[in-house]
Amino acid sequence: MIAPNRTRGTRFRAVLAAALVLAAPAAVLAQSEHPEIERRRAVERKTFTDAEIVEGFFKVAFGAELHVGGPADRIRKFDRPVRVFIDNRAKPDRRAEVVAAIADIRARVQHLDIAATGTREEANVEVVLVRDRDLTNTLAKIYGSKRAFQIERELQPQCLSSLVKDETFRIVHSRVILVVDAGAFIFNDCLYEELLQSLGPSNDTDVPWTMFNDDVRMGFFGVYDQYLINILYDPRIRPGMSAAEVRAVLPDVLPDVRAWVAKINGLEPPPEAVGQR
Repeated sequence: MIAPNRTRGTRFRAVLAAALVLAAPAAVLAQSEHPEIERRRAVERKTFTDAEIVEGFFKVAFGAELHVGGPADRIRKFDRPVRVFIDNRAKPDRRAEVVAAIADIRARVQHLDIAATGTREEANVEVVLVRDRDLTNTLAKIYGSKRAFQIERELQPQCLSSLVKDETFRIVHSRVILVVDAGAFIFNDCLYEELLQSLGPSNDTDVPWTMFNDDVRMGFFGVYDQYLINILYDPRIRPGMSAAEVRAVLPDVLPDVRAWVAKINGLEPPPEAVGQR
């Protein structure tokens, strides 16, 4: 399952020290945001109908932009803690920004246990940081020449994510490839989209409020996408569920997701969430 984005990159070696994993988020998040991210955050739409949320969820959670790994008509997600190893092969060194984004996602998705790790062996997500000029060679080394040629020809990617699932549609491993030298805004935009796509929502869409639309640039984890990922990682949404099975449980799932997203973002709770714990 391949999900591309819009940057280009390289490969080189580095082991992420445990100290970086533990210390980076607070330091990075304390920095001021890129002006483009601040501008987009200031005009972000934060109020959506149930129908708008449900439409986006079904469009990104089912299907895949480049379908190369078996059926994509079922829910795909991790059913265990997600541990992310950062393989830094380029400069500038953006590992701390990746760690900060992972911490941000963890804070905003209620039922997702995700964290950075300095140990490749315990990781089930690998983030590869590369230079733009080396992206083609990196793709060939990771996916093989034939698959890399298909990716380049059909998608013309900049950044990229892919996942491997088992026969029950549980994700067992994901990989994200990010270019570090295309600018801070593009890096952050790619970082959030590809990290989130590596968790299961592999399809791109024309829905205008989501970063999974290739015409949308955000650079942060917006409210609309928080709805989508919180639905996906609600325990009642299980790997392998069909669209019909998801529709059957959504009336129970959506009010809880709405209440959580409102709470974490300081929004007015939806009427159906008033009085809920």
